[in-house]
Amino acid sequence: MGVTLETAPTHYVEAAGIQFAYRKLGPESGVPLVFLQHFTGTMDAWDPHVVNALAVNRPVIVFNNAGVGTSTGSVPDNIEQMSIDAEDFMVALGLTEVDLLGFSLGGFLAQVIATRSTIKVRKLIVAGSAPKGGEEHLLRVVEEAFAKNARDVRLPLFFTPSKSSQAAGEAFVDRAIARRVERDPESGDNVSNPQAAAIIGWCADKDDGHATLRAIKQPTLIVHGSDDTMFPSINAYEMFKHMSNGTLILYPDSGHGALFQYPDTFVAHVQTFLNA
Repeated sequence: MGVTLETAPTHYVEAAGIQFAYRKLGPESGVPLVFLQHFTGTMDAWDPHVVNALAVNRPVIVFNNAGVGTSTGSVPDNIEQMSIDAEDFMVALGLTEVDLLGFSLGGFLAQVIATRSTIKVRKLIVAGSAPKGGEEHLLRVVEEAFAKNARDVRLPLFFTPSKSSQAAGEAFVDRAIARRVERDPESGDNVSNPQAAAIIGWCADKDDGHATLRAIKQPTLIVHGSDDTMFPSINAYEMFKHMSNGTLILYPDSGHGALFQYPDTFVAHVQTFLNA
């Protein structure tokens, strides 16, 4: 293929006084698949294997939301404003209809954006995430992961302790660090602190009658790891149970980064879902 996540140039678009950094891959025509990133993650934290494979048949857009990586502005401490920032970005690009792939924190944004009319959302994929009022163990899990002093904190954070899961994690890290040119800077406290507050606030906000989930009418693919310590898999079942058009897939012996542990399987599931 031509442009890949490892080689795609970084472009910028201005919206609401913020310069949003983004990269675009794949064909020009078709409904774009917009990726919404996890806690402290930048464009370079995505798995190139997943992004490149999904960009073979459809336009794919990855971006840094306000205050993250090479985008300007400041990181909000709430999901509502993060969602508005993401919508502003998509409107500025001239997008009218999109598919959304939200991982972890990005899955919160995907849920909110899908319930509104600013951008027409055709379908959404929610991976390793939680509904409003869901169960989270963010701070404890992150603290424990850093205490392990692993080669990369994502190894204990995203993968189970099993040999096969850790081997898949090592392969993922190798793929994720492959880009050498125009890499995004690593996130600091100015990103992690407000994002942590937003995640904790979202999960602490009990959603009476699961109103947000019930408002999502679009076909939704819910993907989760069997042993996600950050957002336990009960979250995935709650989303599936209260969405009117959800499909649930749980991957075996996998943690928060199940989509990166099984990249080929995940891509196949997403392609089947989006093409149906």
